[in-house]
Amino acid sequence: MSWRRWIKPEVYPLMVPIAGVIGLVATQLIRNISTNPDVRVTKENRTAGILENHDEGEKYAEHRLRKFVRGRTPQIMPSINDYFTRE
Repeated sequence: MSWRRWIKPEVYPLMVPIAGVIGLVATQLIRNISTNPDVRVTKENRTAGILENHDEGEKYAEHRLRKFVRGRTPQIMPSINDYFTRE
């Protein structure tokens, strides 16, 4: 039962956001390794030198989240902002 000495019950709420951040970091790392046109993992791709792959770079930069957010207003909570800015 040595884990009780290291992990106390009051630490459990802190583990949730830390696990969430670790998940986000892992997702971003996997996305960069698998889809980023500037990252070349295999030796054959690394020896290719500088590639002119503008279409692939555009596809990487215009991901689904950016397309989803593009037409929206840059507000966190628009209904609360409207409520407090009314005269």
